[in-house]
Formats: sequence, C-alpha cells, structure tokens
Amino acid sequence: MVDLESEVPPLPPRYRFRDLLLGDQGWQNDDRVQVEFYMNENTFKERLKLFFIKNQRSSLRIRLFNFSLKLLSCLLYIIRVLLENPSQGNEWSHIFWVNRSLPLWGLQVLVALISLFETILLGYLSYKGNIWEQILRIPFILEIINAVPFIISIFWPSLRNLFVPVFLNCWLAKHALENMINDLHRAIQRTQSAMFNQVLILISTLLCLIFTCICGIQHLERIGKKLNLFDSLYFCIVTFSTVGFGDVTPETWSSKLFVVAMICVALVVLPIQFEQLAYLWMERQKSGGNYSRHRAQTEKHVVLCVSSLKIDLLMDFLNEFYAHPRLQDYYVVILCPTEMDVQVRRVLQIPMWSQRVIYLQGSALKDQDLLRAKMDDAEACFILSSRCEVDRTSSDHQTILRAWAVKDFAPNCPLYVQILKPENKFHIKFADHVVCEEEFKYAMLALNCVCPATSTLITLLVHTSRGHREGQQSPEQWQKTYGRCSGNEVYHITLEESTFFAEYEGKSFTYASFHAHKKFGVCLIGVRREDNKNILLNPGPRYIMNASDICFYINITKEENSAFKNQDQQKKSKISRSFYHGPSRLPVHSIIASMGTVAIDLQDTSCRSASGPTLSLPAEAIKEVRRPSIAPVLEVADTSSIQTCDLLSDQSEDETTADEHVSSNLEYAKGYPPYSPYIGSSPTFCHLLHEKVPFCCLRLDKSCQHNYYEDAKAYGFKNKLIIVAAETAGNGLYNFIVPLRAYYRPKKELNPIVLLLDNPLDDLLRCGVTFAANMVVVDKESTMSAEEDYMADAKTIVNVQTLFRLFSSLSIITELTHPANMRFMQFRAKDCYSFALSKLEKKERERGSNLAFMFRLPFAAGRVFSISMLDTLLYQSFVKDYMISVTRLLLGLDTTPGSGFLCSMKITEEDLWIRTYARLYQKLCSSSGDIPIGIYRTESQKLTTSESQISISVEEWEDTKDCKEQGHQRGNHRNSTSSDQSDHPLLRRKSMQWARRLSRKGPKHSGKTAEKITQQRLNLYRRSERQELAELVKNRMKHLGLSTVGYDEMNDHQGTLSYILINPSPDTRLELNDVVYLIRPDPLAYLPNNEPSHKNSIRATGQESREETQL
Repeated sequence: MVDLESEVPPLPPRYRFRDLLLGDQGWQNDDRVQVEFYMNENTFKERLKLFFIKNQRSSLRIRLFNFSLKLLSCLLYIIRVLLENPSQGNEWSHIFWVNRSLPLWGLQVLVALISLFETILLGYLSYKGNIWEQILRIPFILEIINAVPFIISIFWPSLRNLFVPVFLNCWLAKHALENMINDLHRAIQRTQSAMFNQVLILISTLLCLIFTCICGIQHLERIGKKLNLFDSLYFCIVTFSTVGFGDVTPETWSSKLFVVAMICVALVVLPIQFEQLAYLWMERQKSGGNYSRHRAQTEKHVVLCVSSLKIDLLMDFLNEFYAHPRLQDYYVVILCPTEMDVQVRRVLQIPMWSQRVIYLQGSALKDQDLLRAKMDDAEACFILSSRCEVDRTSSDHQTILRAWAVKDFAPNCPLYVQILKPENKFHIKFADHVVCEEEFKYAMLALNCVCPATSTLITLLVHTSRGHREGQQSPEQWQKTYGRCSGNEVYHITLEESTFFAEYEGKSFTYASFHAHKKFGVCLIGVRREDNKNILLNPGPRYIMNASDICFYINITKEENSAFKNQDQQKKSKISRSFYHGPSRLPVHSIIASMGTVAIDLQDTSCRSASGPTLSLPAEAIKEVRRPSIAPVLEVADTSSIQTCDLLSDQSEDETTADEHVSSNLEYAKGYPPYSPYIGSSPTFCHLLHEKVPFCCLRLDKSCQHNYYEDAKAYGFKNKLIIVAAETAGNGLYNFIVPLRAYYRPKKELNPIVLLLDNPLDDLLRCGVTFAANMVVVDKESTMSAEEDYMADAKTIVNVQTLFRLFSSLSIITELTHPANMRFMQFRAKDCYSFALSKLEKKERERGSNLAFMFRLPFAAGRVFSISMLDTLLYQSFVKDYMISVTRLLLGLDTTPGSGFLCSMKITEEDLWIRTYARLYQKLCSSSGDIPIGIYRTESQKLTTSESQISISVEEWEDTKDCKEQGHQRGNHRNSTSSDQSDHPLLRRKSMQWARRLSRKGPKHSGKTAEKITQQRLNLYRRSERQELAELVKNRMKHLGLSTVGYDEMNDHQGTLSYILINPSPDTRLELNDVVYLIRPDPLAYLPNNEPSHKNSIRATGQESREETQL
C-alpha cells in the first residue's frame, strides 16, 4: 500500500497564512502574483475625497480645524476694533478704511490663504458637473468676500487698511459647526436626537445675528456717535428684545438701514428656526425621547413592551408594580410602537407618575429603540400580548418576535412574557417567567365547576390589596368580612429565619401548618427544599421540616412587616372556656400585622356572622353526654394512621356493587393521555377510556352506526353535565378537560363534558341545558377587536344574559376581557341592591382600591372573572418569583411528584359539631392530612325580595274577591312548572286590573305603602315575563320531542349571595353548606412499595378509615 504522506510534499517551515495569501519568495516554483484590491477608484482625487469627506474621523478633524479658523478670524476682528483709536470727523472714508497693524494684517492674510485654499479644494472634490452650483453657494461667496481682499493686499500694499467685513465669518463658523456635529455622530456611530441638533442651530443662528448686528452697528457709527462694542451690544439686546429704551440710537442713515435689514432678517430666520424646534419638540413628546445611560447606570428601571397601550392596562401595571414598598424607587420605561393616546398622556402628566414613568415610542425589534430604553441595563422586561387582536395567533407571533429581539439584544435581562395560545409557548421557553392566558383561563373555568369560585380565590390571592381596609366602610357585615379576608396573599420565608415556623423544625408539615395557624393565624400551604427548585403544596404528614426549607404561607401581610406580642395565657383560656363551654382553646399568642402606620389584631378579625346557625352535636354524642373529640396532630406522622390510596382502583369502588365495579373497571383506566395537543403541556395522570371512541360517536346531536342517541337525555348520564360554549375547539380546551379528569377525582363524581360550538336554543336544549350542573361560556374571540374597547365583551354578555333569562336555575360561569363589564352580568335594570353595590364600588375606587369590582355579586360568587386580572400574576412575579408556580399547582396545570392538589368539601349537618374553623383545621390535619385555605359561604340576601315570594295584603283593598282570585292565580303559577298548559293571558289581565286599582287608590296610602305596592307591581310584571319565557322554552322542547320534566324556571337563586373567606381566623364559626377549600396531599406519595400485597388490606380497611375522617 502506497504511503500517502510520502507523496504530498511537506509545507515549508515558518509558513504563515500571510504567505499563503501573498506568496512566499522562498518557494521557487510558485508562480502566484500578489493582487491588491481597492474599495474606491485609485486616483488622486478619490484619495483626497476619502481623506477630506468620506472618512469620518479625518473629515471631523478638517471641519474642526476650519471652525477654529473662522473663530480666530472673528477674534482678530474684535482685537482690531479694540486696538483702534476712534478717529475724529464724519467723513465716509472712515467707513472704507481702518487702522490695521502689520501683525494683525499678517495673521489675517494667513487665515485667508488657508481658508480660501480649503474652500477651493472642497469645491473641487464635491464638483459634480455644474460649476455655477459651487460658485453661487452662500458659504463660497462669503469666503470670497472675506479672503480675496487680504490676498490682493499682498500684491497691492496700499489696500492693507481696506475694511473687510471679517465678522461675517461667524456664519461660516456656524456652517462648519453643523457639519462638524454630523461628522461627530458618524464617527462615534451614535445618532443624537434631532432636538439637540435643532437647538444647537437655533442658538448658533441667534448668536450670529447678534454678533453681526454688533459689529455692523459699531462700524457704521464710526462717522456718527463713535459707539464701542459694548454700546453696540447693549443696543442690539434692547432692540431684539423689543424693549427699546431709546438711550442709544443710530444716527447715520447707513446704520439705520443696516438695523432695518437685520430686523427683517431676524423676523424671517428666527420664526423658521422656532417652528422647526417646536415641531421637533412635539414629535419628541410623541416618541418619548431617550432614557439616558447615566440614569440607567445609577437608577433601577424595568421596561414594558406592548403593541398598544390602553389606560386600563397601564393603571393595572402601575398600581400592582408600585404596590410593593421596595419598588418605589424603580422607573418604568414603556416601549410602544403606537402614539400615546389622550387618556394615557393625561395620566402620565400626574406628578405621581410623571416622575416614575417614561414613554418611548418605538419597536422592540429595533436595536436603536432598545438602546433608547437601555434594555441591557434594565432589571426586567415585561412583554405583553394584545388580547384585542382579531387574530390571536398573529398577536402571539408578534410577542415571540419581541421576546427574541430582547433576548438577542440583552441576554442577561430577565424576561416576563405573556402569551395567549398554549401551542406558541414553547417558542419562548427561554423566558424566565411565562403566563399563558388560555391555560390559566380554561383551568380556572374547569375548577369553578368542581370547586366553586376558584377563579375568585386565585384572583384575590394574586392581587395586592389594601388588606383589612377593603370594604370596611360598608354597612353590611358580609362585605366587611369578605373585604378583610381578601387581603391575604402568598408570602415566603426561610424556616430558620421565621418566627412563625422556626419552632417546628424536625416536625411534620401538617403539625407545623396546624399549630402555626392556631398560634399566629397564618396558613402554611407549601415548602421547597434548598437543593430543589420544585415547590410542594402540602407534601403531607410524612414530610419533615428542615431549617433550610423555604416556607410558603397565606397571611394578611408578610412576617417581616409584623410585630409580635404575648398575652396572658390564663386570661385567654378563661375567656375561651366561658364563651364556648368546651375544651377548645383559642390562640394564646397574637400577631399584630403592621402595614405602614396601620396595625390590626388578627384575633379580632373574626369572620363570624351575627346570624350564624346554632351548632348542634351528633345524636350519638348527645346520648353519651360527651362531646366528640378530635385527635391531636402528631409531630411526626404515624405510618399506620396515614390513609393510603390505591391508584389502580377508585376510592369509592368499595361503595358500589359488584356489577358496577366490573363495569367501571372496563370503562375507565388511569394513566397519562397518549397524545398531547401542543408542545409544552404538562403530563397529568388522569382517567382514560380503555379504547378510543370513534369520531362519529363524538357528535351528541347526531346518531351513528354505534348508537342512536340524538340528545343528552337519551344517554342517561348518572351525573349532571358540564356544558362548554365556545366558538372554536382550540388547544386550550385540553386544560379544561384534564383537571376534570384528574386521577384524584372519584369516578362517581366525573361529570360528562359537552362542547357546544354554537348556542342556538335548539342545540342548548338537545345538549341537556335543563339538567346541566354548570354551563361555561368562553369569551367570544370574534368580538374582541371591537372599535370601542369595552365592547369586546358585548356578544358574551348578551349571550349570558339570554341564558340567564331563559334558564334562571342554570349555574353559568363565564370569562370577560374587561373587569368593568362584570357589572352587566345578570343585569337587572331596577335592582336596588345592584345600585348599592355600584355606589360601594365607586367609593372603594376613590379610596385607592385595586379590587373595587370584588364586591359585585357575580364575581364574589365565582360566576364571572376577567382574564386581564391575571396580568397582575406576571407583575407580581418580579417580586415573588414563585407566584406562577404556586398558581399552576393550585390550578392543576403542573403536577409535581409529592405536591398536593386543590379540592373542596361541603359542610353538612353532620359536620356542625366541629363548630369552628380551628377545630376543622385540626380534624383535617389529624385524619387525612388536608390543609384548609378558605371558605366559600352562601347567605340569604336581605335587602331584596325574591321574585318567587310575592305577597299582597288583601285587607287594604275593598275588592277582596278579586285579590283572592289574584292570589289563587299566583298559586297556580307556582305550580305551573311541570304543567303543559299556560295561564299567562289570564294572569296578565288580572295584573292589569290590579294595576288600575292601584293607580286609583294609591294616593290614599302612605309613602311606605306606596313603595311596597310599587315593588309588588314590579314583581308581578317580572313574573309574567318569566312565564312567557318559560312557555317559549317548553314549547320548543315539545317541538324537539324533549321532555319538559325538570325544567324549573322559578328557581333563580336571586335571594342568596356567595363570597369567599381566604384564611379566616381560627375562631370563625362554620355554617351549614359552607364549602371549604382544601389542599389535599398527593395520593401517589402514600402508594405502598409492595402494592399487590397491600391491595386487599387497603380495601378491607377503606370503610373504617372513611368513617374516622367523615366530618
């Protein structure tokens, strides 16, 4: 085999890359020739042009030298005037001849030679074929006037004292200065603002006018008053300022003519300059100018990038961002491509914001605009999507490009990005924090169906409120209690540095959570190991607290802003025994949460209702004359007492029959979804079907070869339906279905989900709206791009109002774009209670509340929320970087091994023996390890009269017979729900008769009676309208062949109101039908290692364990 290395000659020694390009003389057989390439034509003219014009740095030096020459010539003229003795007489020869010393003449000749040579050379280099264009230029003419006479005087000595208007060189100096500034910008590769250039031109023009006037007046008055330079300066300032004292005036006609000419020039030149300056100032006001590099290095600022800035978005960001005390010294730089609108401009002129907010008009895709915003020095960059765009995918694409541009320009700047659609989220995985709108929206809508008002709970937790001050001026107790508890937020602290949790080192998580709540009123909900990035919500009683753990807790304020005081333990114990007559103990310590100058005692923030029900004991306990006891929470969990869960079987399987058990096992399995709708979705262990359902079977309203059902009633579902009304079936629905099919949901509680892509009345009736548990109405994307911003929710609001009028007993959950539009949900034009809430909302907004809409009944009950409320989640992440992770865990969007999940339980009559929230906390922690975080409470609405309760006092009227007939008619109407006949015409006729009698006899009664009659009349009118709608629905159901049984048009829950108590005080009384929010431990954490050997024992002891934990 031939050696290849021997055939290739080696490279000569010291062979360099330069030798490879230029050739090596040592290589004898090398015939290569060195060739030089030039960027420009290699001629003498091109070389001169490159040096004098094209090269930025050399051109800058040339213009600086030219500027210095012009200033030197003006200085020499001033020196000549100061050294000259004023001549006597008024001869005109003094105008044309002056006394010039020989040294001055020599210097001026030298300056003239250099200036003329430079002018001729630059004219030659810039010559483009038209010689007159170069000759007739004003700078060239001025140069000839000032330089040629001195050059001629070299050859003609008698002309050495000839007057030459050298002071006109100031205009040439101004021209050189403008060119020099342009070359300076080119040389340093930075474009200065046009405002700076225009201001410089204006100042230099004004100085040149004044200097020309001073020198011209002084010279022309040589045959008059013999003014010196100072007197000429005084005269010019007085004249140009329009003061005109008259003590110094020109005497000769030539000087007067010169003054007139200068005033005319000033009246023409200066207004033009001022106009350009004003135009640039207005343009700068629109574009916002620059954020200086010095400020960026000495001050802290964040950048907000948006495609269009609306006043609501701006105020939400500013109020939430500056709600944190440590952010008060930060500046906000807004980078937006559109012009600032009138409302935003008005707000930014307020002193509170004008000193903190800087608006820049520009694009995040331009490095020049990012440099203006000093993005590389920013503490963070918030990039928000425009949810009002017609094409939300296009809006996401713009957000993605902005995020890429910022990451490319400033790699170290933390990014906080808001995206709309989940399928676009993987493009911005590099961002530090990402909030996907559709993920959170659908997850909250889904949890609202199983845990009522989850959206309200999350919204209140992620907002920064005024704490205990919310709603305290309201006359109603529920608003005070609701507003006070809404001040709770999520905070964090290291265990060893905490007063709340330091004493629980080495103890179980449930023990620390219960005793911290009992002692300090704080709710410990999660932890994070020092060496782990994952947050664990309620890791369970097996988790042992370490000193380095980071604790996450819910409280009215963070521990750092709290002061502690001890109270007399015995006195506190006596008070608790005398009040409750039992062994329960209230906290022996009290925490004073200091928020600024306000301090509150958390033990006094009782969420107890004055009209709460009396708590009763179970019958067995009464017979034994002994109150049921609650097991204590153990410091270290006992393995035998922990309830374990077999995930291969259902928690409720032992409660079903054998046939149901077999059928359920054949129908469902537990596992991960085989397909993911988009990249980046978190895998969730959930209930699955054993076999994939054919596509034809997914149509509920059409039969196929596998089944012949055409409506929801025919399917015979055991559980009530959940109907989702949306325009399109997007990928975001995955986040709606998965939480409702999670593995920890019992099979017997799984609700069928019906997707309704269009909602005419016929489709609503076919899909089972009359017996549905909840109906979820997703915001209509087709109306989000309305010309008027607040009209983006018009279609959704009207559709929900139609559903509310037709199916008043239906639980409707919807989402809006603007929070202000929540006042139109379930709108009643003459509802006095809604008017009272509207006034309360306005007062709370005037007091500075960021949650003024929280007292609206639909929002408090969890029937409506605005996705724009979640914008604050992104803003809070700048201070609380864990908030997005905690929220995703609560909503079930992420599943971390060992982390718990959000669920709820309802307080029944059998559970009232627990009495207080503290005892419930102990019961849950000691039995199942659940952590309660709040209560959803429903109360009767006292200020309004229910439509179903209409009473007429027949004793006040003479015609009692008609009134009795009317009352009988009302009784028939109450029972007309399941009747096929309608008595609407008779009711309307009787109502009109009653109204006529009311108008005839009304003035005889007092104002209170008249008001009562008016309310009754209104109720009868409403009742008649409701009956018309009920008749319409029933007739349509009959036409479609659907049964009208179960359609209850009168049960509209108008007489109740619901609200949330987040982390109520330990002594809060439990009431009947309270829904308690729980964070339940992950059942996978307790799965035995040897599963087959434990499976039978788990099933055998399952019933006993449930009996112990039954509340």
